[in-house]
Amino acid sequence: MTAHRYRPPHDFGLGGVAIGNEFEFATDEQAEATLAAAWDAGVRYFDVSPWYGLGLAERRFGRFLARKPRSEFVISSKVGKLLRASRDNDAKTYYPFTTSPNTPHFDYTADGVLRSIEDSLQRLGLDRLDIVFVHDLSPDNHYLPDDWNALWPIAEKGAFPALTRLRDEGVIDGWGMGVNCPQPILRCLETANSDVHLLASQYSLIDHANAVEQVFPKAREKGVSFVVGSSLNAGFLGGEPRYNYGPENSIIPPDKRDKLKQLREIAGHHGVDLVAAALQFSLAPDVSAAIVVGTAKPLHMLADHAALQAKIPGAFWEELRSQGILHPDAAAPPGAA
Repeated sequence: MTAHRYRPPHDFGLGGVAIGNEFEFATDEQAEATLAAAWDAGVRYFDVSPWYGLGLAERRFGRFLARKPRSEFVISSKVGKLLRASRDNDAKTYYPFTTSPNTPHFDYTADGVLRSIEDSLQRLGLDRLDIVFVHDLSPDNHYLPDDWNALWPIAEKGAFPALTRLRDEGVIDGWGMGVNCPQPILRCLETANSDVHLLASQYSLIDHANAVEQVFPKAREKGVSFVVGSSLNAGFLGGEPRYNYGPENSIIPPDKRDKLKQLREIAGHHGVDLVAAALQFSLAPDVSAAIVVGTAKPLHMLADHAALQAKIPGAFWEELRSQGILHPDAAAPPGAA
């Protein structure tokens, strides 16, 4: 058994997707209010990326966090994409609601990683990142300039050793993959010396079997943990008309709609808030170090944070398991069956 590596010290965080205008336009004032609500509620973990709004989320998070004591919070960002500003930028192709002047360029080399971190720190106005995720080097990413398998050796020889060196030198605390699919994480666990990975779309009440059967056992062998970013499937479990991410996430597969209906019926029978159940479920596994929720709405932020304290009867989890919604080996929250 490999010794456990860096694990985020806070189990709840605010993610930057919505504050980067992924789903709809949010004003600077709205973003500031959401960050302030999170901070006042005690949230001290924040996850961003150059990708979120093509620099917009990092600028907004940085404007707020640069005024806070650096020792009091943990922040993660991502590498793999460099942003270049120009008057003929292609930003709206990727983010229709962004105000960014940037076009992304994929780069998984060692030099690209160092440049990406430096650029992120400039946008954030901070002196360091705690966690760095290698972003979107994954089979579902259709924006990649080549097949992800063809780009993998570049990261294996460039990004991975560069991040390992930065960690060993104390520049960052930990690193891992930040992806929507399990294949890159499993491959990284075999070929690199990582610490913590971001499960962007891989662990929720709707979809968790592969994580339970394949990803989590391998993670335990390697001593790594996860930040779960898919608790609500991009808001789907909370009633939003989308499932996960991507340009076609508003086209929701019938099986997902059917499972949501079933979950709502069981939650209603037990008087359970489905959002609270979904968030607590994602935090339950021993390898789950933290969950992050993405919103640009202060009240949503506060409700999600409070949902972790909601009491959920064991009978609710028992019924989910008996109905085959919960995998037989999936962890239920403490105190549940």
